[in-house]
Amino acid sequence: GQPVDLTQIPITAIKRVEVLRDGASAQYGSGAIGGVVNVILDDDIAGSAFGQYSSYYEGDGGAWRGGARKGARIGPDGFLVVSAELFDTQATSRARQRGDAIEFQAANPHLVVPDPVQRWGQPERDGWRLGWNGEVPIEGPLEFYLFGTLGETHGLSDFNWRNPDVASAFDRSPAFPDFDLRSVYPVGFTPRFGQDEIDGSAFFGFRGEAPAGLRWDASLGYGLSQIDYLLLESINASLGPQSPTSFRPGLLRQTELVFNGDVRQTVAADREAGPGNLAAGLELRRERYAISAGNWASYAAGPGALDGLPTGSNGFPGYSPDQEGTSEQDSFAGWIDVEWPVTKAWTMGGALRYERYSLFGDTLTGKVSGRYEITPEWVVRGTVSTGFRAPTPGQVYSQRTSQALDTETLDINTSGRLSPVGPVAKILSERADVFISPLQAERSKNYSAGFAYRGRDGLSLTVDAFQTDVLDRFDTVGGFTLTEDERAQLARLDASINPNLSSVSFFQNVYDSRTLGVEVVASYERQVGHGRLVVTPAYTTIDTDITDADAGIDQSERNFFENPGPEHRAIVSVSYRQAPFEWFARLRYYGAWSDLNGDIEADYQKFGGRTFFDIGLTWDLNDQLAMRLGAENVFNTYPQEARRQANRGLIYSRNTPYDTDGGLVYARLTSRF
Repeated sequence: GQPVDLTQIPITAIKRVEVLRDGASAQYGSGAIGGVVNVILDDDIAGSAFGQYSSYYEGDGGAWRGGARKGARIGPDGFLVVSAELFDTQATSRARQRGDAIEFQAANPHLVVPDPVQRWGQPERDGWRLGWNGEVPIEGPLEFYLFGTLGETHGLSDFNWRNPDVASAFDRSPAFPDFDLRSVYPVGFTPRFGQDEIDGSAFFGFRGEAPAGLRWDASLGYGLSQIDYLLLESINASLGPQSPTSFRPGLLRQTELVFNGDVRQTVAADREAGPGNLAAGLELRRERYAISAGNWASYAAGPGALDGLPTGSNGFPGYSPDQEGTSEQDSFAGWIDVEWPVTKAWTMGGALRYERYSLFGDTLTGKVSGRYEITPEWVVRGTVSTGFRAPTPGQVYSQRTSQALDTETLDINTSGRLSPVGPVAKILSERADVFISPLQAERSKNYSAGFAYRGRDGLSLTVDAFQTDVLDRFDTVGGFTLTEDERAQLARLDASINPNLSSVSFFQNVYDSRTLGVEVVASYERQVGHGRLVVTPAYTTIDTDITDADAGIDQSERNFFENPGPEHRAIVSVSYRQAPFEWFARLRYYGAWSDLNGDIEADYQKFGGRTFFDIGLTWDLNDQLAMRLGAENVFNTYPQEARRQANRGLIYSRNTPYDTDGGLVYARLTSRF
């Protein structure tokens, strides 16, 4: 998938974050199946800055972060606020030495094998972020606005160690009779995989109000996400001594151009129950997904390929010129939204949205919601809606090969995730028991109901129950191995795809699922002594089940899908402020969850719950300067150890829903100017 990266927004640019928990596709379109996160940018022109350093108890993962925000007035009512941020984070390692590395060291005492031969932990990362937000009144009610972000990130992490006694890259070939890869990597090699990212978005628009009270808004926006891959300390074994040890395997770029036009009108303003609100709009969007080829050595099949030496940059074969190209999708959407107070206490709302996508067709989603104020303190509410998530051009057309460690043989296998409309999908679909179909949109039905209480005694409480049914969920269908006849057929149809892939898989619409959940959030605030106490507990339980599947799944697959994260989560935050100090404490609980295991004992492993404790103290040194000291995971709690892939030196599951690096301490200095 292509998830949204909220870290691209500088923290200094954010005023607040609003979360709409209901399904909101009828208002916001594709991807809003489970709700919307709305980031409100800061419009305060006052200057602020911060500097922060953190490190784990283990002494690694040191992270520097600093940022600033400053604004200026433009005319009597306009403003422009610019935010910037820099960060540099060192890697962490929570790994044991691999068993085969210990054996290799014992058999070769004259060599010095790194311990561990590969790191499991957070990658090295550094980069910068820039954000801006501005408004300028032009004339009367007409206003011009703009906002956006721009950032660059560099990251580097370890791949699997290649054991010289096992990895096929170290095999000898008659094509290079005088070359032995051990002369380059005598203790094996661990490819270091990195990427240089550029992410940005820029929006501008005009809004105003017509004489009859009709408010309108028109905007144009452009977004870019680009990844330029980097591979160090690797080899293209098929090129032998002519191979470099560093590669640029290729570049991926996703862009979006979007136009929005909205109108909003207050209606029946003289009604005793209150005025209604009518809104409508349209959206035009163009998505493009582009692949650029890597350097020649990253994808080349050299003379050694005839003797079985692996081709391409080992660990991440590069994109070839035949894989280059741009795919795109155009979409159009029109929507209408109405909010109508039936009585002073009872308000109803509804929305409809029609969208048409060039890749899969059209869809119509709707939403009906209601809110009833029993008393000024008590409110009940409920929503019924439908939603969808459209496949992206990248999911439909892109193809990717990758290499992974066989945990039994400890050799490297090459697998491919290929296009469901490509030649391999067509070849496999000729089998009697296989049919790879084009991707369709995921569709959902959402139901939620709850109540809210806000008392005069400082207590507030919200309780919401929800159900989300998703039809045709995306997943990978794989494990296919081409026969010799199919390989020959593929070579004739598309020479750019490696016919010797160990296995191939495809994105497909596979599952129907049902998610049930309850969320409880409370807050209690009162004066205690000379200070102010705030207690905020929250609890969430979520349970997901597969209700139908197009392909047969075994119990391990079902467990992995239905239990990827804790069913129960709870958090209690307590703060007490008495100038010039503010104390903060937080208790976090994550319930049991499971992960694929794949060992002899069981196909999955269940992990128990964990509780973490965080503390912090903020000291206002003066009106402009404050210092904060704190620790997260104070008692240095780690997850239960994982059995899966332990022979790779892995201690904790990579799918753990919380940090696996232990306790962390930090210091932060903030100022206003």
